[in-house]
Amino acid sequence: MDAEHTAATDGSSKPATGYRLLLPSQWAQVPLRQGTEEAVGSILKDLFSRIPEHLPPDKIGPYKKVISARFRSSVTQAQQKNGLDLYVPVKPVGDQEFNLGASILVTETTLPEREPGATFADPTDLVVQLLSRERVNADLRSGEVDGAVAVRREFVAEADPTHGVDVASRRIEYIASVPGDPARWFVAAFSTVGGGNPRDELAEVLVEWFDAVMATFRWRFE
Repeated sequence: MDAEHTAATDGSSKPATGYRLLLPSQWAQVPLRQGTEEAVGSILKDLFSRIPEHLPPDKIGPYKKVISARFRSSVTQAQQKNGLDLYVPVKPVGDQEFNLGASILVTETTLPEREPGATFADPTDLVVQLLSRERVNADLRSGEVDGAVAVRREFVAEADPTHGVDVASRRIEYIASVPGDPARWFVAAFSTVGGGNPRDELAEVLVEWFDAVMATFRWRFE
């Protein structure tokens, strides 16, 4: 799947206007700014079409309600985080079943406006500040994303039942300065619970997979 997103800009300094990301066909894109309900409805329809016909209606109904509520809740949470796009695995791979145990959330952060005449700090300086003040238990690396200054952050987010997070998850975040616009920063955040343990072998494989996906990332200019 060739996923694309176009961001609004004033076009005065020819900044990046969007991005391209290559994902396998088992993953679906949910745009979070517009067209969200259509995408959610299509994904659920496709999922429910694969339910075995021999199952009794009293089993199918509750199952649909639970999956639909869980999926819509994850989409709403992504929107509340100022998300641009949410990517989720929606088709089985081999013997695996559909689940929401992994996701990619793309967001965009805009730095506070400066006083007239003031300039934004160089992206490299901001990366250095981030690396120096971040959490101790996070693995931080500086680098580039398609030529833009970036930070790769990896950590395990522990379970927090008080906030509706029942299990721990492995998180990988790519935080990149948007070319041509020092006020904007792009974030691609991958999350997985692995096979039930965010540090297990499956989690390790999925982390490597996400790094490979990010190697396909390209900015779009129009």
